[in-house]
Amino acid sequence: DGYRSTNLYQGGREANQDDYRYQDGSYEGYTPNDGYYRGGDEPAHEEDAQSDVTEGHDEDDEVYEGEYQGIPHPDDIKEKQKRAPAMDDEYRDRADLMAERMEDEEQLAHQYENIIEECGHGRFQWTLFFVLGLALMADGVEVFVVGFVLPSAEKDMCLSSSNKGMLGLIVYLGMMVGAVLLGGLADKLGRKKCLIISLAINAAFAFLSSFVQGYGFFLFCRLISGLGIGGSLPIVFAYFSEFLSREKRGEHLSWLCMFWMIGGIFASAMAWSIIPHYGWGFSMGTKYHFHSWRVFVLVCSLPCIASLVALKFMPESPRFLLEIGKHDEAWMILKQVHDTNMRAKGEPERVFTVSYIKTPKQVDEFIEIQSSTGTWYQRWLVRITTILKQVWDNVLYCLTAQYRMNTLMLAVVWFTMALSYYGLIVWFPDMIRYLQDEAYESRVKIFDEEEVSHFTFNFTLENQIHRNGEYRNDKFIGMKFKEVRFEDSLFEECYFEDVTSSETFFENCTIISTVFYNTDLYEHKFINCRLINSTFMKEKEGCHLDFEEDNDFLIYLVSFLGSLSVLPGNIISALLMDKIGRIKMIGGSMLISAVCCFFLFFGNSESAMIGWQCLFCGASIAAWNALDVITVELYPTDKRATAFGILNGLCKFGAILGNSIFASFVGITKVVPILLASSALVGGGLLALRLPETRDQVLM
Repeated sequence: DGYRSTNLYQGGREANQDDYRYQDGSYEGYTPNDGYYRGGDEPAHEEDAQSDVTEGHDEDDEVYEGEYQGIPHPDDIKEKQKRAPAMDDEYRDRADLMAERMEDEEQLAHQYENIIEECGHGRFQWTLFFVLGLALMADGVEVFVVGFVLPSAEKDMCLSSSNKGMLGLIVYLGMMVGAVLLGGLADKLGRKKCLIISLAINAAFAFLSSFVQGYGFFLFCRLISGLGIGGSLPIVFAYFSEFLSREKRGEHLSWLCMFWMIGGIFASAMAWSIIPHYGWGFSMGTKYHFHSWRVFVLVCSLPCIASLVALKFMPESPRFLLEIGKHDEAWMILKQVHDTNMRAKGEPERVFTVSYIKTPKQVDEFIEIQSSTGTWYQRWLVRITTILKQVWDNVLYCLTAQYRMNTLMLAVVWFTMALSYYGLIVWFPDMIRYLQDEAYESRVKIFDEEEVSHFTFNFTLENQIHRNGEYRNDKFIGMKFKEVRFEDSLFEECYFEDVTSSETFFENCTIISTVFYNTDLYEHKFINCRLINSTFMKEKEGCHLDFEEDNDFLIYLVSFLGSLSVLPGNIISALLMDKIGRIKMIGGSMLISAVCCFFLFFGNSESAMIGWQCLFCGASIAAWNALDVITVELYPTDKRATAFGILNGLCKFGAILGNSIFASFVGITKVVPILLASSALVGGGLLALRLPETRDQVLM
């Protein structure tokens, strides 16, 4: 009985000894009929094939002797019969092997499409949808985390303007490297394995970054955290697309994009509810502080951890396994998908009728190193070098004649979209802060030539300028200065104790016989001042979170509304992606976004800026979704994650440029950012119309 299924298989597949040929949308010898795939034209063969795949099943669907356990491929039998005297593969020309592989790839693409249709779309895909959605949510969270913690972290770590700028860009730099590196590795090591590595790196270093105190170490942790999560985006879309049929692919990849929006909403809501509560932390002496913004960083790692745990229970992509010749493993996973969906639909008796799937000719040169060869690190060095060389070959393959034009056009569209989008979503909050600062400065109180003596200050001074004042024998005890400037003033025999200051400076002042005890009035806060017989004792160490900014609430609200505003665009793009096509979706969305961007010239108030930001984000999300879909569909399976990683890495480079350029014009002019973003969107949108439409193509 152990060999009976093999004999049945050979007897039932004599009509299919030739390769499957795709003609007019179906294969000879492999055409769908009533949801089943039937191998051959004769009823006897049909029954043999069905008995082959059904034998060995019991009520619990257990696998035992007689069921599919690695049936010899018809190709193997055919080759032994037809090519007994032929040369081995190692002596054949590589061009011939590649040509044979390309033919196999085309046959596999159409056969795999039919198999996925037989498996159906149901419980399995929806489970994978939520697992990968959490990974995409983690990517969305990562983009917002640093922006939310900067106002608090800059005081906690005494950050200068240049340090703040570096912290804002370092995450994008990590994402850029991670997208290219881990995306390329996913085509060699597997989708699931590389996604687990990506999420594990992000979770570990995001968690660690919430505890480190020094700026340099914090910067390093956010860099590596960004590197990890940057690799997840290309893998998520490649992974999920390989479980979707052609009719479902555009719509459900667009639904998956909604999790990026959910990540932004989650980050905004958590920042809003956690960061302003400065008491939600603890201190260990004067050296270690764990303030509320660190609690926020910790909470933001939860989606990544949840996805990492859930991913352990999901299988590898069968399409990837077929590419590397692992036929049996791929068959078992596809059967699992089929049976899971059929049981959920109430059809547990329906049988998975596929017994053989085409696998492409394997032409890669694998080097197996014996354990006795060299030292352990030499063996690992050879393996790593070999894999990196294969990744680099994949990168170069995306620029060969077959894909060069599509890659270059997609690169321009991705770059222009990122430059304008990421530049503007940073520019909007900065402009709102600038408008608020202008309004705040307009309310400043100015005191000229005041004379105060023998007085004790024990309250908060805020948004004031004191000029030409004289202060003699005064005490400043347990008080706070916020946005206070003393200009050309005299302090004689005064006493400062337990003073905390923010944006407070002394300019051209004369300070005589004055004592500073336990204050944060450091040397850089005295500009061109004369200090005579003055003493600084027990200065405060580190920086201190002393003031809750009045505009914190509004900044969190702006980010929350910006994330929420993409919901209509997400829904529209998902419903229309397969109806109007990817190309029209990209071009139309980018051109509408350019129009919204142009009207920013008329936004001169906070409410107007918020409104135009929501409109811009809602209009542009459809282009992002369509770009994700078309990038997945334009490249073959063994290059898909690599190509997506390259283009997404270029996208993050555009984000770095956009952030730097747009932020430099805040408070100077609106003309340059608006014209630059509008021009980039129009140019990218028109170029996108020249890309090939992919909605009717099978996944190669």
